Amino acid sequence: MIGAIMEDACKSGVRAGWSVAALGTLLLCGCSSGSHSSGSAAGSSGGSVPVTVAISPQLANLTVTQTLSVTATTNDPAGVTWSLSPAGGSVSPATSMSGAAVTVTPGSAGVYTLTATSITEQSVSASLVVAVTNLSGVLTYHNDLARDGAYTQEYALTTTNVNTTSFGKLFTCQVDGAVYSQPLWVANLTVAGVKRNVLFTATQHDSLYAFDADANPCVPLWKVSLIDAAHGAASGETTVPSGPTGYLVGQGSGDITPEVGVTGTPVIDPVTGILYVVSKSVDSTGTMFYQRLHAIDLASGNEKSGSPVVIAATYPGTGDGGTTTTFSARQQNQRSGLALVNGTVYIAWASHEDTSPWFGWVMAYKYNGGSFSQSAALNVTPNVRGGGIWMGGGAPSADSAGHLYLITGNGVFDANSGTAPNNDYGDSFLQLTAGLTVSSYFAPSDEASDDTGDFDFGSGGSALVLNLPSGSPQHLVIGGGKDGALYLLNGDSMGGKGDANARQCFLNRAGNVPCGGGNYGAGIFATAAFWNNTLYIAGLDGPVNAYTFNPASALFSITAASSSPTAFGFPGSSPSISAAGTADNGIVWALDNSQYCTPQSPGCGPAVLHAYDATNLASELWNSALTGSDAAGNAVKFTVPTVANGKVYVGTRGNNVGGTYGSTNVAGEVDVYGLK
Repeated sequence: MIGAIMEDACKSGVRAGWSVAALGTLLLCGCSSGSHSSGSAAGSSGGSVPVTVAISPQLANLTVTQTLSVTATTNDPAGVTWSLSPAGGSVSPATSMSGAAVTVTPGSAGVYTLTATSITEQSVSASLVVAVTNLSGVLTYHNDLARDGAYTQEYALTTTNVNTTSFGKLFTCQVDGAVYSQPLWVANLTVAGVKRNVLFTATQHDSLYAFDADANPCVPLWKVSLIDAAHGAASGETTVPSGPTGYLVGQGSGDITPEVGVTGTPVIDPVTGILYVVSKSVDSTGTMFYQRLHAIDLASGNEKSGSPVVIAATYPGTGDGGTTTTFSARQQNQRSGLALVNGTVYIAWASHEDTSPWFGWVMAYKYNGGSFSQSAALNVTPNVRGGGIWMGGGAPSADSAGHLYLITGNGVFDANSGTAPNNDYGDSFLQLTAGLTVSSYFAPSDEASDDTGDFDFGSGGSALVLNLPSGSPQHLVIGGGKDGALYLLNGDSMGGKGDANARQCFLNRAGNVPCGGGNYGAGIFATAAFWNNTLYIAGLDGPVNAYTFNPASALFSITAASSSPTAFGFPGSSPSISAAGTADNGIVWALDNSQYCTPQSPGCGPAVLHAYDATNLASELWNSALTGSDAAGNAVKFTVPTVANGKVYVGTRGNNVGGTYGSTNVAGEVDVYGLK
């Protein structure tokens, strides 16, 4: 009887929040003192059953408008109290019983610690780290119109937790074709009545997918074919066969294998909820080819009203044998990413395996909610052909004034001629107006030998380094091509022809090596990344190099500040950066796609994702070849990793080894990496 009374008193004291000291001799009935541990905890006194607390989930990445449902498991009959540090968010309710969910609402971006504390034993608690990003989306190639590849709102991935113990492949999303374009990501999109983060992926089978970006295993939200009747195609249209046999584009080199559908990275307009993408197809006879610009509703995959539009254009010039050049849907390869600038979609083209007739085309389209209109078209080599705009899969960059920047490939240059024709811009770095007129240009001194020797100036992409509100220079751009020379230019006054007109020219290679003297750097087939006044790029058969930028002089140190221990075979790598702000936990993410499976490749194998400390590239944090379970699908050249909200997304060709479509059971996949 006395024992029962003491037991009831003990429980009453616990429920009333008595301290252990106040309970005095009632400790004999089993009230415990406990100890703290992160994740789960237990406390005990004497021989009693200890109080325990554990939290589920044990890891969380959120966007600022997302909420998180969390539960605590405890044997404390009084339950737990919740706290969130630092202040600025909320937990509701503030107390809960074992197994009952509470809702966590972060106040702003950053790193939070959520703690559940036993009511009975306040020294017993469990904690959860919640990383919150304010990223609204990765909506375009290489993150933004600067094409700098920098994502600076990453609070989950750090230089200490990206390792083989904590980080690896989480899941895979299978698709129906090779993924040549960069996956895109949108935060807090409502699809089928549910708000979530969404991953968008386009394939060479002319399909477009939306996936839950966080669900493991992968959850498809919708899939559409861009060449069915609902998306503007006629009956019988297919993707275009491409490869060493049975090809309908190129000359059988198989640069893109096994089919051509969507190659260039789409672009997303978050204001209108539209994804713009270019598809390519052929009719059932194999004679009529189509390229279409689609306006796709993000939530459903449906075509918007008045979409798609069949792409067509003419431009004055003698390159087709008359006085007008005509866009060829068959011969023009839409390899570069799309750009969305002030509501206008810009699209650029090069060739399929240099098979004539082809030119360097740029077109501008506007969508008004009910129809497309072509606002401008430019042929950069209208009299001589060539001059393709492909930039290793990069996209035109743009400055705050709406100018576009791009680099052209092999072709005749005559823009400095005193007599006509003088509007051909082979192997040139161009600034274009919104209406697609050339407002400034630069051509290297060796432009003619670039053309004849197949040293495309435009094999690499253009990255905007500075975008200042005023002053001179106001816009600095940098890029380079197959000869490995990096040119830093004043975007608003690019100087015309001649290396002397560049602000700076240096070779992408070890040591302090300016241009000239017949030397070559590591050939560039990539778009550089720029973060924390540092440029990152990996050339052909070279490492990722980091070059420091001096804002005062607006020049680079041409000696690499650090280099990765890994050399990247063809085509090198376009790095992406994740960091928390400008100087914290910067990570360089680079894909080794050298085993890309098409006939020119030295082999066929998985893409390898590498992670390096951005402040010292010699420190490799992790790569996907270290553990068998982390292996990605087979590689696709020129692809770029997408980093968002604690995860890294990599597009591949699945287990296809370059054979015909349908020859393997996984024609493509997106591999998703993150904290385990």
